[in-house]
Amino acid sequence: MASTLRFDGRVVLVTGAGGGLGKTYALAFAERGASVVVNDLGGDIKGEGKSSSAADKVVEEIRAKGGKAVANYDSVEAGEKLIQAALDAFGRIDIVINNAGILRDRSFARISDADWDIIHRVHLRGSFLVTRAAWNHMKNQKFGRIIMTSSAAGIYGNFGQANYSAAKLGLVGLSNTLALEGVKYNVHCNSIAPTAGSRLTQTVMPQDLVDALKPEYVAPLVLWLCHESCQENGSLFEVGAGWVGKLRWERTVGAIIRHKNRPMTPEAVRDEWSKICDFDNVTKPQTIQESTATLYEVLSSVDSGKGISMNPTSQRSSSSTIDPAQAIGQKLPPTVYQYNHIQPILYALGVGMSTRDPDHLKFLFEASEEFSCLPTFGVILSQAAFMGGGLSSVPGLSIDFTRVLHGEQYLELYKPIPTSGEMRSEGTVADIMDKGSGAVILLDVNTYCGKELICYNQFSVFVVGAGGFGGKRSSTKAKATANPPNRPPDAVVSDVTSVDQAALYRLSGDWNPLHIDPSFAAVGGFERPILHGLCSFGFSARHVLKHFANNDVTKFKAIKVRFAKPVLPGQTLQTEMWKEGNRIHLQTKVKETGEIAVAGAYVDLTSTVNSLESNAAVQGLGLQSDLVFEEISRRVKDVGSELVKKVNAVFQWDITKNGKTAAQWTIDLKNGSGEVYRGSVRGRADTSFTLSDEDFMDFVLGKLNPQKAFFAGKLKVKGNIMLSQKLEAILKDYAKL
Repeated sequence: MASTLRFDGRVVLVTGAGGGLGKTYALAFAERGASVVVNDLGGDIKGEGKSSSAADKVVEEIRAKGGKAVANYDSVEAGEKLIQAALDAFGRIDIVINNAGILRDRSFARISDADWDIIHRVHLRGSFLVTRAAWNHMKNQKFGRIIMTSSAAGIYGNFGQANYSAAKLGLVGLSNTLALEGVKYNVHCNSIAPTAGSRLTQTVMPQDLVDALKPEYVAPLVLWLCHESCQENGSLFEVGAGWVGKLRWERTVGAIIRHKNRPMTPEAVRDEWSKICDFDNVTKPQTIQESTATLYEVLSSVDSGKGISMNPTSQRSSSSTIDPAQAIGQKLPPTVYQYNHIQPILYALGVGMSTRDPDHLKFLFEASEEFSCLPTFGVILSQAAFMGGGLSSVPGLSIDFTRVLHGEQYLELYKPIPTSGEMRSEGTVADIMDKGSGAVILLDVNTYCGKELICYNQFSVFVVGAGGFGGKRSSTKAKATANPPNRPPDAVVSDVTSVDQAALYRLSGDWNPLHIDPSFAAVGGFERPILHGLCSFGFSARHVLKHFANNDVTKFKAIKVRFAKPVLPGQTLQTEMWKEGNRIHLQTKVKETGEIAVAGAYVDLTSTVNSLESNAAVQGLGLQSDLVFEEISRRVKDVGSELVKKVNAVFQWDITKNGKTAAQWTIDLKNGSGEVYRGSVRGRADTSFTLSDEDFMDFVLGKLNPQKAFFAGKLKVKGNIMLSQKLEAILKDYAKL
């Protein structure tokens, strides 16, 4: 026999629980171990009057049966007070049943402002206020269950209940959005449209039917939806008389009325009306993205002038058909990319490089002695094979390109990319996987300069709704992602993207209007245009290149990433990096939200910049200061996180001998958990010091006053001089010889 659903330890608030459905919910939850807050204002059916007796009687009945309950007599418009009653009595809130309601039935012509407002205040605004008061408590404890009480009147309409119907359907929209916003915190929200005998239904049902439709026939659904083992979220149910049914939207396939270079007219709508209203074949969108995907398809077809089939027999979920036997191994038409120094510079700007950082000049100035292409410019050389429509020519691939997502990317370089030239890319469909909800196509692209292989890309393309063809779920040909080590990152770099970042990046060849046109982005369900995934890819790669390879492009071998979440231009990209030999694991987060945008990623280098050179090399220089910095490095590793919080600065030391720079050391107490390494700063130092090896030792041993050394010209300081006060304490505390 299946286990009984229990609610021991859970705290439930039921609004309008003095009678009818609310009372039944409260008794049922209490019977199964929950602590219950019984809320009821005690007013009449129109919301007038007030009494404590209704709530008190339910509490007494629960306690008489050994349950736990307290009464609350506030209006739902005082939402904070209701939740505070739960916190005061039981210390938490787990479940909210928004059940309270009143009626002011009038035909539409007779509804007054007061009739309209009070219905919305109690049903819609009251549910909002109570739920908002509970929301953060539920998020913080990573559990919450919320029920919104809608109505058949809200779903279908009902004569004389325009005010009530509008509020009740509003609750469905509220519930659907809360379901989306709460899911990652294990906070679920569902709506019910109950039919049960109560004082509210007396106005729209004969009494004998009211008596037959017991509230006890609704409560079991509510309890199941609120149990921790139920994962239902964002759904709408009709329930009554012992029957439960789930509702969802459906729509006709419709018809495209607009055509390129021709006006759209009402006559054209009239002529297609039967097709627009044909429900013999339907689609069933379940998200706003699925709902608006059709509009992408329409925009694409109108702009291309080719037209698309809106065949009613093909639903959105199956508009792509794939035959792996035909497609795998097929070659795409070759593409050619010609460029000069302008394109690499434009790409570098597109992925956030700036003349504010002197280390970036080699990627931004064509006359620089070290002028180079960023390694990730390799995706630009070959992206035409993916974005140029080559997949549409492959036998066995009939793809709805409005349903295509860029899932993962792998890039491997065989030599540094020339700063100008002509590149030829050859693409092959390497493999196809059936993921059920969609298909993954692996597209391998080799890029050549003449006959010399420059780089290899693997584009991993996810086609939504194209799965279910019986193919394999994995592939040995796929370049796998890799999870980072289970320890704090070795380095963390933050970079603020410009509000114009996507507008700038698209000049490198990705012209998708999703990244520039607000109206097009809105069609996709985004609040504004989003950043290209390959732009975030470029940010992440250059963070690794700078921090672990000192911007030496010859050390870059390969990069693999998975695109996890969208980024909005203007947000901060925070790259966390872990060094494991010559492999740098990384993940990139949106700092403002904590969401991981680039996941499972790594960069392979041919070699890395070592934090400390070998003792033999150090001793060969004959510098006493090296021993001090080595000791500081060991101490910082032990307490680095603490120092980073305390100091929050990067210091560079130029140590001279016989008047010439003999060594450079960096003390980074700003990024990650702190680091001390031999070499120039990777980025920008807050304060830089120059002094001789001998004077440095005297300073550390307390024989040389830093202020006197500064005024005597023995110590040169650039940047924020005030930060040197923090550094003096660090040297004395952590450089014991």
